[in-house]
Formats: sequence, C-alpha cells, structure tokens
Amino acid sequence: MEGASFGAGRAGAALDPVSFARRPQTLLRVASWVFSIAVFGPIVNEGYVNTDSGPELRCVFNGNAGACRFGVALGLGAFLACAAFLLLDVRFQQISSVRDRRRAVLLDLGFSGLWSFLWFVGFCFLTNQWQRTAPGPATTQAGDAARAAIAFSFFSILSWVALTVKALQRFRLGTDMSLFATEQLSAGASQAYPGYPVGSGVEGTETYQSPPFTETLDTSPKGYQVPAY
Repeated sequence: MEGASFGAGRAGAALDPVSFARRPQTLLRVASWVFSIAVFGPIVNEGYVNTDSGPELRCVFNGNAGACRFGVALGLGAFLACAAFLLLDVRFQQISSVRDRRRAVLLDLGFSGLWSFLWFVGFCFLTNQWQRTAPGPATTQAGDAARAAIAFSFFSILSWVALTVKALQRFRLGTDMSLFATEQLSAGASQAYPGYPVGSGVEGTETYQSPPFTETLDTSPKGYQVPAY
C-alpha cells in the first residue's frame, strides 16, 4: 500500500524543483498567497480613516469595524494556510504511509472548501458595506485600498475553488491507484514456485546400491561332510 498514491510517486524519491514549481497546484497556492496579501495589506495600511468629528479612526467600509477585522482575519488566515500547505506539498513525497497521505489530502480538501466559502462571504460582506459607505474626503482617499481588497477577495474565491477541485482530484486518484498494490500481490501469488533442485542431497532410486556381502551363506559348504561316529 506504500508508494504511488494520491498524485505522488513512491516515498523517498527525489523531488524535482522545476517540475514542482510548474505544477498547477503550486501555482494556485502561490497565487492565493499573493491574493491574501492584497486583501489584508490594504485594509491594515489604509483601511482605517479619520472621522470628520475628530481624530478617531474608523473602518472605511461604512465605519463597520467588523468588516475590516473580518477581511484582515480572512486574508491573514489564507496567507498562513498557503505557506503551510505549500510546505506540506514539498514534504508530501516523503510520506510513506498511504493513511497519512489520505489524511493530508482530506485536510487540504476540507480547508480549501471552507476557505472558498469564507472568501465568498467576505467578498459579499465587503462589497455590501462599501456600497453603503457615504462619500467623503476620507472615503475618497482610501477608496483604492477598499476596491483592491474587494477585487482580490473575488480572485481568491476562484483560486481557492480551483485548489478544492485539485484536492478532490488527488483524493480520487489515490483511491484508484491503491488498487495497484492488489494487482502486484495477485501477480506475485500466481507465479509457480520453482521445482526442487536435483542433487540437493537426497538421492533418487536410480543411484541406490545394494550393500556389500549380500550373498547368502551356504550352511553346508561343498567338500565338507559331517563325520559319522
């Protein structure tokens, strides 16, 4: 059951950096990592503006602090998750247990699906709050940052949905390839065992020799007579 399963080769094989970098899954993780920075970065830097009544800072998304906190938490979580799963992809080739590989793929599948849904919620939430934001000098100043966060939230939906699909394909591929071990076992069991080697110390009936002195003894040898008394 060890070896080629869940989209990876046998455990212990050398990792090709060029082919790994060109994999669609790797490109999607890097893109999602960049998109997450483009979401929480503008909100942290320019997402809080001064109010007209005083120096107090408020969230640019309709003054709703929850919208800014949700966008930052969502982007930061995606940033850390992309780095962790990218490291897992690098180490995935070294996992020898099929059970552990299955768990890693299921973790990737579940997290990618969850974050796809959260990105969709975040995109709708930020868009709704931005539409309700009253125009003003502070809003105009932070408008580019708000629109960038909304735009890359939408791009993150696409990238994380694609990661979910890739994880699902890996899971299905692992289920099919696990049958290879059964085929190998059946092929090995069908081979006939070699015959017993000749001359292994057990002599056949053809080489049997009668022991010496097998002639029957004559009780009355010729030329000898029993004397009569």
